[in-house]
Amino acid sequence: MPLWRPVRGGNAFEITVSRLAQAIKLGLVAEGERLPAERELAEKLQVSRVTLREAIRALREAGYLESRRGRTGGTFVVSRAGRPPAQPRGSAGRLAPLASAPEAGSVRAGRAAPSSGSSPARGRSGRKSVTAATVTPLARRGDAAELAREMGDALHDALDFRRVVEPGAAGLAASRALAATDRQHLVACLTASRDRDPATRRVADSRLHLAIAGASGSPSLVAAVADVQLTLDRLLAAIPVIKRNLDHSDAQHGRIVDAILAGDPAGARSLMEEHCDGTAELLLGLLT
Repeated sequence: MPLWRPVRGGNAFEITVSRLAQAIKLGLVAEGERLPAERELAEKLQVSRVTLREAIRALREAGYLESRRGRTGGTFVVSRAGRPPAQPRGSAGRLAPLASAPEAGSVRAGRAAPSSGSSPARGRSGRKSVTAATVTPLARRGDAAELAREMGDALHDALDFRRVVEPGAAGLAASRALAATDRQHLVACLTASRDRDPATRRVADSRLHLAIAGASGSPSLVAAVADVQLTLDRLLAAIPVIKRNLDHSDAQHGRIVDAILAGDPAGARSLMEEHCDGTAELLLGLLT
């Protein structure tokens, strides 16, 4: 099966989730059918069994897969679209987009209006799930498919545009001699972006990306990244929040800011490209 080709690149978890989701959506593994055995699938994808298990766990909690025990057990496809997850009571169900573009030309760009979000995902027992790949549903799976159809080719265009703009902004920021206050602001935005509260996570994440663009000193880049983040917010609101992906994102953010502060343009650009690629893999796997 072509989708079982070896995973390459620095975003093994996201690519594995994408490959599995695409295989399910394309019907290559039909509803009710079992995925290949874990060892076989890990060998075909050339990923660790830990990575594979976490990808399967993420898709299980998102409603695509089900694990069964016993002699005839394994991991089975239960839905090609994912179950529409129940929204927690009192939740708005998805994060609000940024209110407006930031003030151009400032490293402190990126102020956004407060947003509402869903509460942490809970298991059947009512307790918060603490598995390694915990997902928090922000929208119904039908919304994701509808959004992908609505955007059409614009989905790929938006992700391609981001991959050009944001790495360029990071590289330019690293090439500049930043004032102490600007460096402190980047570090403060980085710290805030690690917040896992679903009501504030996306806004804090966007503020970091906008602060990086602001550090480039280019008002045009700030405006472009603001547009990118507005689109990205809508896309990410249509897929589950996966804890392992957040872990990756936090680590990548840290390395990007470190490269900027160290004055390493090539490193900052490359790290931001890897970050954009990981997000794109996840989005394309779950939206299309």
